[in-house]
Amino acid sequence: MSEGRILSIQSHVVAGYVGNKCATFPLQTLGFEVDAINSVQLSNHTGYTIVKGQILNEKNLDDLISGLIENSLHDYSHLLTGYVGSPTFLTEISKTVGELRKKNPKLVYVCDPVMGDNGRMYVPESLLEIYKTCIIPLADIITPNHYELELLTGKPVKSIQDAWVAIDKLHDKGCKTVVISSTDLGTENTLLAIASSKTNGKRERILMNIPLLDANFTGTGDLFTALFLAWMTKTGNNLQLSLEKTIDTEQAILKRTLSRAKSLAGAGNKPSREHLELRLIESKRDIENPETLCRCEVIE
Repeated sequence: MSEGRILSIQSHVVAGYVGNKCATFPLQTLGFEVDAINSVQLSNHTGYTIVKGQILNEKNLDDLISGLIENSLHDYSHLLTGYVGSPTFLTEISKTVGELRKKNPKLVYVCDPVMGDNGRMYVPESLLEIYKTCIIPLADIITPNHYELELLTGKPVKSIQDAWVAIDKLHDKGCKTVVISSTDLGTENTLLAIASSKTNGKRERILMNIPLLDANFTGTGDLFTALFLAWMTKTGNNLQLSLEKTIDTEQAILKRTLSRAKSLAGAGNKPSREHLELRLIESKRDIENPETLCRCEVIE
């Protein structure tokens, strides 16, 4: 039975919360079965001074998918992908989408095209063309950040109108729902999230201001995409409610994380990377039933 069963292919860390480590617990808490394939397995995220671990290659991925198929264990409702560091591995993912859709033609593919942030790519540039030509046309939902939207469309995004034009380019490639999880188009104290859905000729556009917290967190994009997948499924693809639930949950987790980090750092001290690891387990109740704080603005 595929309903509520997710195959998640992204990074994994032993300590801390990014990638699959960040996505699995919230998804399970919201009632989904999660099968995880780790594109990389690292000791910790790359914000630390030292990082050690292993990288899965395309042959390893093919072996795992083949094992699932040969045992008829590949009936998934969703495929979720995040960080991938190798062009050949990303190409193998595009093949995986086809294999999974042979089993379940209604498979929903949710892609976080993790390539970079703040004007800097941290994956090989050759991945960009694969995302453009192979991955985006297969995806039902994509959640790029501001910089990744510019990379995928080849256009600078300096205004909300620029964002809508760029998003339409992704719709034209076949992607039904595009959510820019964070942009630089907000105010001094807010980030701006932008969401657009285009299905069967019906169009929906939404904006949401997100309070900006005074800290640098890691894993927020991975968390956002996992939560958005869950709420789009639970609400029957209600874009507005799904974005509100996602942002409300993430804000609750980040506020708890920051409060706890300041407490651990002590008065007058700046929290460390370790202090700012997301407090997911402590936030279980917020994940299950987020308090309504943020409201979307429906454009059309």
